[in-house]
Amino acid sequence: MALLAGVLAAPPAAAEGRGWTVGWHGGPTAHVRVDEGAVTLSVTRGGATVLEPSPVGIRTEQADLTTGLKYLGRKDRRIHDYYTTTVGKEQRRPVAMNETRFAFAGAGGARVNLVVRAAPDGVAYRYELPADYGDVLGEASAFVVPDEAPAWLARYRRDYENPFVRYTAGTAPAEEFMTPALFQVGGSYLSIAESDVDGRYSGGRLVHGDGAYRIGLWDAAVAVDGPLATPWRVMMVGDLATVTESTLTDDLAPRSRVRDRSWIKPGQVLWTWLAGGRPAGQSLEIQKGYVDYATQRGWPYVAVDAGWYFDPQQWDVTDPNWSTNSWMPQLVDYAAERNVRILVWIHFRDLDTPEERDLWLPTLHRWGVAGVKIDFMDSEAQERLRWYDEILPATAANQLLVNFHGSTIPKGIHRTWPHVMTMEGVHGGEKRVLTIDHVTTLPFTRNVVGSMDYTPEAYHRPHPTSDAYELGLSVLFESGLQNLAGTTASYDERPEARAFLEQVPATWDESHLLAGVPGESVVMARRQGDRWFLGGGVAGDARTLDVPVDFLKGRWLLEIVHDGPTGLVRDTQVVRGGTVQLNVPTNGGFAAVACRAKPNTTTCYR
Repeated sequence: MALLAGVLAAPPAAAEGRGWTVGWHGGPTAHVRVDEGAVTLSVTRGGATVLEPSPVGIRTEQADLTTGLKYLGRKDRRIHDYYTTTVGKEQRRPVAMNETRFAFAGAGGARVNLVVRAAPDGVAYRYELPADYGDVLGEASAFVVPDEAPAWLARYRRDYENPFVRYTAGTAPAEEFMTPALFQVGGSYLSIAESDVDGRYSGGRLVHGDGAYRIGLWDAAVAVDGPLATPWRVMMVGDLATVTESTLTDDLAPRSRVRDRSWIKPGQVLWTWLAGGRPAGQSLEIQKGYVDYATQRGWPYVAVDAGWYFDPQQWDVTDPNWSTNSWMPQLVDYAAERNVRILVWIHFRDLDTPEERDLWLPTLHRWGVAGVKIDFMDSEAQERLRWYDEILPATAANQLLVNFHGSTIPKGIHRTWPHVMTMEGVHGGEKRVLTIDHVTTLPFTRNVVGSMDYTPEAYHRPHPTSDAYELGLSVLFESGLQNLAGTTASYDERPEARAFLEQVPATWDESHLLAGVPGESVVMARRQGDRWFLGGGVAGDARTLDVPVDFLKGRWLLEIVHDGPTGLVRDTQVVRGGTVQLNVPTNGGFAAVACRAKPNTTTCYR
């Protein structure tokens, strides 16, 4: 990271009623102001207010740093950085930000730094406490947006599995809401999130009331031992495409702590829980059949969910030979011979002590298991975040990919721990009741902050999308492990879906929002190598959907899978930019792939 450090500015003779700005040319600007000892932060874009003046500050056992603050000075620096990820909207990511560290003193001489960063796609701030002032008791941090601003919010739930609902900022109930929370303020969008959250602190949520959305912490008292840097309070700001394509939560996170990433391989997963449930997880022969099917499709992974180690006659961890009683090594070997690797489900309670981790993780690695799906953490308490701090390096040391379920959501984790392929934290395909509005909101909300294990393509279950829109979710929903949730029969009954899912990757070189409105419609394009994949859908009545393809320069072959009268249909055409019009049914959509139109090229499928 190249840093251009600024100089500590001398405090003005009268600090009260003073304000400062931290901005990015062409992007948003943060305005910091101190009035009568209280500090506020607001955000503008293009001269228009996006976030109204909102309180900042932090309270500890020994110091109230929310009031009576005196400005001491500032330091400025410009940040230029570059990193790569294993998953996400794009894998190569340059970073450019302006940072200002505002120093304040409270009663009794306690100090706090308000660190503000501005980037092309947003603004973020955090608190730095240079000394130990005891446990943190809360923050004054809040976000004030106009009451009439449209808002897409999900009520807080400890596993982030509630649906998104449209309100206005003022009419949303006085309850707790999850991040990210999306607001439309005039011609700009504001998405509130957090980054760099670990066992030093506590998970946050938004508490709506008194005209603001305040930060509430899971713990009433956050244990602190020495100086502290809190998580970043993140505001992605811009037009809808800028916010949807933002990588700001990852950009703010610490650098990767995994040096060797050669073993980390994202990919499509044949996930069988919704197809076969617990009986499938207890049967070697059934799982071999799934491996055979994944081999035929070219999918690199099969996930074995709950049930595979729950037979008490098989499993007695007090027995020194307990790990020899499983059929799992046989399945791993069988799959390896067919170029498929195995992922296994495991309950949090079986990994919540160092002794259990030392037992399980090396054993799974020795067997050749590729990764673990760890379930039911169900908490963002500091104690549980400290468990994440322990399981992440332990799984990396044993070269195990990770999919967290019953968990928090990505808050910069993909940059710091690149073997985390995806996380649930979504009202997804496992739910019996899904609304089309919610599904059409997810690309603009939950999936913005990181990989999302929605588990699409469960054609054998009721789903609010048409079959073509459901197929488009394989592009619209980014996930480093894309867990395909259908039965093998449901794929065979839909040969066009099966063929497309054999083509679509799980990693991307770039991603773009082409069109859409949260909860109403969405069209996205993602590139891997020399091919573009597109997905789109609508919520509501049948209509003609405009698909912008002006990003395709020159002659391109475009193959679109859409809903036909009796099933999925694939059409092929040559395009030279412009717009493609597609008739879609109620709650319908499409999936597509584009490649360069060359002589004798008749398909983009390989």
